[in-house]
Amino acid sequence: MIIIITLILSVAFALYISPKEEVPKGAIQYMRNRGQMIAVMEPNTLNYFIYRGEAFGYSLTLLQEFSNYLEIPLKVIACSTISQAYYYLDYHVADIMAYNLPVTRLGKNLAQFSSPLFETDLVLVQPSPGGGGKAKESQYITDLRDLEEDTVWVQENAFFQPLYERFLSKAGSDVYLKEVPVTFEELFRMVAADSIHYTLCPGNLAGVLNQAYPNTDISLSVTRNYPFAWAVNHSSDSLLAILNYWLDSIASNRLLKKTFKEIYQNQRVVNHFRSDYFSLVSHRISPWDERLQHYSKLFWWDWRLLASLMYTESNFVPNLTSHKNAYGLMQMVPETAEVYGLDTSSDISHQIMAGVRYLKWIDRQLPPEIKDPRERASFTLAAYNIGIGRVLALRKKAEEYGKDPNRWHGNVEYYLLRRSFSDPYAYSDTLKEFPVNYAMDGYVDGILNRYYHYLNLLPE
Repeated sequence: MIIIITLILSVAFALYISPKEEVPKGAIQYMRNRGQMIAVMEPNTLNYFIYRGEAFGYSLTLLQEFSNYLEIPLKVIACSTISQAYYYLDYHVADIMAYNLPVTRLGKNLAQFSSPLFETDLVLVQPSPGGGGKAKESQYITDLRDLEEDTVWVQENAFFQPLYERFLSKAGSDVYLKEVPVTFEELFRMVAADSIHYTLCPGNLAGVLNQAYPNTDISLSVTRNYPFAWAVNHSSDSLLAILNYWLDSIASNRLLKKTFKEIYQNQRVVNHFRSDYFSLVSHRISPWDERLQHYSKLFWWDWRLLASLMYTESNFVPNLTSHKNAYGLMQMVPETAEVYGLDTSSDISHQIMAGVRYLKWIDRQLPPEIKDPRERASFTLAAYNIGIGRVLALRKKAEEYGKDPNRWHGNVEYYLLRRSFSDPYAYSDTLKEFPVNYAMDGYVDGILNRYYHYLNLLPE
């Protein structure tokens, strides 16, 4: 079974890095040598989520653009707590802590902040008066001084401590602040569900959540506006310099503001809460999750990898026929479909089972020398798209010219994506890139990257 668990891989990175170790040759070169830019993120409605099979979010979009700017692949680690995220940053497992963090004097002792992304305040979240919940009308407050011997639940977060202290200075010493290792969004939902009476939440996030949960009130601001930013390690000066240069450049051309509006001020985001395929509410990818889980056992693939392949092929649309007459959820061409008894009358289960059986057949054609399960997955996905014969031929060409025939990325893949138009197996000094719309460009990477997001955000 192919199991690629992001958290375990992240801890494995940490084993090779001693505490507080200086990053050699600068953070940018360190990332290039590693082959990845690793960012830690908190799953939430605005920054990192899956909607109808694809990963979205404000911070995710910015990270992807920055990754493209650096020409270094992006790897995202989803962290459930701020302490876990900071641990990864502090020990150089992660390069960027892509959390929305308030820029404060205390925070600067913990990490270096990027240029600000936006400004917002902290608001008190409470049940709205007449909202129909169990909260008593007398518990609704319009002045912080009315909080007497009440408990306010907050996220356990060292970066927010100065804001919490400012809130307490306004509310008085009789208020009990209960810090818990859950997200601001989870606490907001607890207020909406009448599980708790009060919590604190960043104002821009609260504004969106309030539309999804109208039985809450967020009218009481408890702090001034603070600039919010990402964080990098104190030893990552080169990364901070180029990150700030890039952020300042997209701020000047208004791309930063446009990206912010597309998520934080987009009314359609609220509709995600009503969808059955919003990762933060339903934990579902598609209407076919249960069948994918069932039939993936025939091949011992993680069902989420199979789901990512299906999304690429058909966007989960059943009975789809392409311009090349590929049919169904798994988009099998007529010649292959016939082998597995698939036609336009086949039901959903048959479409999925046929695709899985074909993947299993492809895997059996691959040589046993390809031992790494991740590499076998890459070769299998490539062959699913262009045919096993072409993939095996490319292996021979890679071996002939000194590349590793048992590794896809940067080796066998090289002779597919970079080759001469006149001679598909030309010498390296005559290679030219295919146009970006070439059918294979990004196919394997796209499926695997989406799969990593599924691993981060969806339960097994």
